[in-house]
Amino acid sequence: MAYQQIEYVKSGRIARVILNRPERRNAQSRILLEEMDDAFADANEDDEIRVIVLSGKGEHFSSGHDLGTPEEKSDAARRPYGKGLRSIYSRSRRLFLDNTMRWRDLDKPTIAMVHGYCIFGGWMFAAAMDLIVASEDAQFLPSLLQYFSIPWDLPIRKAKEILFQSRFVSADEACRLGFVNIVVPREQLEAETLALAGRIAESDRMTLRMLKFAINNAQDEMGFRNSVRNAHSHHMLLGVGRFLHDAEEGKTLPKRMAGVEQALKKTGKA
Repeated sequence: MAYQQIEYVKSGRIARVILNRPERRNAQSRILLEEMDDAFADANEDDEIRVIVLSGKGEHFSSGHDLGTPEEKSDAARRPYGKGLRSIYSRSRRLFLDNTMRWRDLDKPTIAMVHGYCIFGGWMFAAAMDLIVASEDAQFLPSLLQYFSIPWDLPIRKAKEILFQSRFVSADEACRLGFVNIVVPREQLEAETLALAGRIAESDRMTLRMLKFAINNAQDEMGFRNSVRNAHSHHMLLGVGRFLHDAEEGKTLPKRMAGVEQALKKTGKA
């Protein structure tokens, strides 16, 4: 598969999936999602690969879902999504919930290398990885997402406080709360992430696989999988009432989601 919106690089035992839409702050188009899924599947099946690293080109990890760039509109014209609530639901579940859950359950350890903005869908992708290494300037913004892992990512009262205000979480705060594993200066981010991946890759393949399976299974026994899948319906209820219905009627989506605008105003960058 020839990739348009990601780069896929293998180096020894490490595979890198790199979001490559820097001019769009790595907004998540359908093409980008399909290419990510293909690359993750390839890395998962490659016996030489032991660790997968997800990162983004440019100044930011990801600004979240693509709300209507020319590339996304052109793709939708070539491959129409279909109309009606059933189509909207199917698209949301397939592209954002099923994909992300599948990436969470890859056989191999995964690491998100996060810098700059990690907004909404960006949080979702980072959360699906096993580990997160962030630069000091990383800014995380959660919301009621298709893959709503936030009650598992953060302590419950902190999750409520952050979500109720729609505010950014700094890299240091995310680390203190246990969402991020390591925080490093921006100029050291790639080197430190790949060094961590290299240390993990020294471990036995089967041991890594069974450790990950055991940990994810323990989380699932506590209700993670059902909780995330059920929360997708809550996301859909909110979305249909606000933005998705407007899109279905042919109205233009806003430049930014309301929660993003609210968070940016708090930083003085709206």
